[in-house]
Amino acid sequence: MWRYFNVKPSLQTSFPVLVLLVTLLSSTSVYAAKVTLDSSSWGSEEGKACVDCHSKSSAGLTHQWKNSAHALANVNCLDCHQAYEDDVDAIEHEGSVIATIVSPKDCGRCHVQEFKQQKGSVHTQALSIIKNRMPALSEHFGSPSINDAGCAKCHGSEVKVRGDGTLDPASWPNSGIGRINPDGSVGSCSACHGRHKFSKAQARQPQACIYCHSGPDSPDKSIYESSKHGMMYEANKAEMNLDSDQWMVGKDYSAAPTCVTCHMGAAGKMKSTHDVGMRDSWNLNSAVSEKQYLVIFEDGDKRELSASEPVPRRGESISKMDGSMAKVKAVASPKRRRGAMSKVCLECHSKGFANNAMLQFDNVVELYNEKYGKPAQAIMQEMYSDNLLTPLPFDEPLEVTYWNLFHASGTMARHGAAMGSPSMTWKGMSELGSDFYGKFLAQIREVAGKDKGEALIKKHINSSEHHDWLNHPGKANPILGFGQGKGNED
Repeated sequence: MWRYFNVKPSLQTSFPVLVLLVTLLSSTSVYAAKVTLDSSSWGSEEGKACVDCHSKSSAGLTHQWKNSAHALANVNCLDCHQAYEDDVDAIEHEGSVIATIVSPKDCGRCHVQEFKQQKGSVHTQALSIIKNRMPALSEHFGSPSINDAGCAKCHGSEVKVRGDGTLDPASWPNSGIGRINPDGSVGSCSACHGRHKFSKAQARQPQACIYCHSGPDSPDKSIYESSKHGMMYEANKAEMNLDSDQWMVGKDYSAAPTCVTCHMGAAGKMKSTHDVGMRDSWNLNSAVSEKQYLVIFEDGDKRELSASEPVPRRGESISKMDGSMAKVKAVASPKRRRGAMSKVCLECHSKGFANNAMLQFDNVVELYNEKYGKPAQAIMQEMYSDNLLTPLPFDEPLEVTYWNLFHASGTMARHGAAMGSPSMTWKGMSELGSDFYGKFLAQIREVAGKDKGEALIKKHINSSEHHDWLNHPGKANPILGFGQGKGNED
């Protein structure tokens, strides 16, 4: 059970490494060779035949392509879909050898920098999270059919190829951002740049992100829409210049920031990036938030490292996520990552304004950690150690309650503070407090027994200044109808 809640003391810091190690060792680690592209041969006659045929069989698809930057550059269907005969997913189609899936490795033949930046990013790890860190959610609460139609649509599937080269319908169609492709690459460019127009304007709008970043465990849709940023975007869409080639805030547009502006966009001297997590200095979805280092290896791979772990030096060889050893090229500290994010803020805000906003955000995260995250985790650790809970995930109400504390309401509060939504910050903290005091503590007493439960609560909760009010049960509380006239309503 501990592995789903990060509460096992001896493995707590090394667990993320083990998670991805298992996933990557079980997947293809070497990219398949790709058909070489030459701009002088774009728009081959064979590709034109594809357009002619598909204009009749799937007119909407070709209409999208005809309005794309690809069509303007004379890049047609075969330029992207052409494959070698010995490719695992190669099929013969109307006299041509093609692959159905156009992977990031295919796109990277032309979009070299974008491919390098997304390699090893948090997006490419999305499938490993759902398969290893949270399998009980999909296995116990769901079923394979729900996974295929739900979880995998965002996290990605491991695409299976059948003996005749066609794709297993359980794993395809899929455009999940962490998809493992038949050629060994990870990711899906069409998750943001929908096929077959592959519009940069579409990817820059918040709708491209909130397709997945919504719901109780990733409530960013509601947070953005209830923030000043979201309000400004909704009111000023026409001024966003979304089709601009460079799209630098403060130069090409200033009406409002979107998700891409802050997490990926160009600002001042800082270039845009497809490493969407590079500017994130906190982990905001775990039981206890920690600041994060980003280790960048010489081969371009990356690895997140919690601030509580030893930080490697440049040139030092350490284990990558797939278990292999590699030399460290650079390490981005939490301070440096925060600085990168702050550079975006400074295009529209003063330094003092931005710094104070970041401080308010940090204060919410620290409050969550000290008041709820750390004491709840300590209690769960002790209950597992004392065999008061079974190792089986989610077979007891207390485990579900604990999960929701940090993964639902706790995530909402922390994300709300990060993205400037006072209503969602308040809602997250309010629901967190209600569930903590109203459910979690009661279930501790029920599971551990009255005496043991009270001892755990006294040790980890009542001794903290954040919960000192629990030590004064006789204090007037007019808000609930007790002690009217004896004190002011809190």
